[in-house]
Amino acid sequence: MNFNSMNTIIEQLASSGEIKVSDIPDIDLYMDQVTTFIDNKLGNEKREKKDKLLTKTMINNYSKAKILTPSKNKKYNKQQMIQLILIYYLKQVLSIGDIHDLFKPLFELESKNENLVKDIYNTFLNFKENSMKNVNTMLEEMTDLISDATDHKSEKDHEDVQMLLIVLMLASQAQACKRTAEAIIDSYFKPSL
Repeated sequence: MNFNSMNTIIEQLASSGEIKVSDIPDIDLYMDQVTTFIDNKLGNEKREKKDKLLTKTMINNYSKAKILTPSKNKKYNKQQMIQLILIYYLKQVLSIGDIHDLFKPLFELESKNENLVKDIYNTFLNFKENSMKNVNTMLEEMTDLISDATDHKSEKDHEDVQMLLIVLMLASQAQACKRTAEAIIDSYFKPSL
């Protein structure tokens, strides 16, 4: 198995950059400025160049769904920018309803502690960085299993099957993490019926 190519992919993804709290302007931004800022800073997150990370419609829908605190005078502050970045990442995995349930207590706590969202976001960035390292470790640990499953294949088929198994392993891990996150939301954040 060619782990050098896998390491290169992981290194590219890990070095794609993050928006640090210090990168977010201290001044309030209009919606066009918000979408431009996010697109410029997270543009490397796009799978295809034409993909949109954040649109005006999305931001309006997040406000209506009460997963983003409302803008003031059509401007968004640093806290709301952090919320939007977190929403961007969460919506890759969770439903808008789940994000709503997850953020509801955050909004209540945020009114008592204005640094809470920043602190949560900084911790999230640390988790995200460690997650990429964990993917690399997981791939190394699965080398023997993947090699055993592909030893009997021809050379061309061998690499194709290995890459398929890597994708299946990553998808399986992502599914397990997603289901665990949903179970936590269901048991801890959803209102009891």
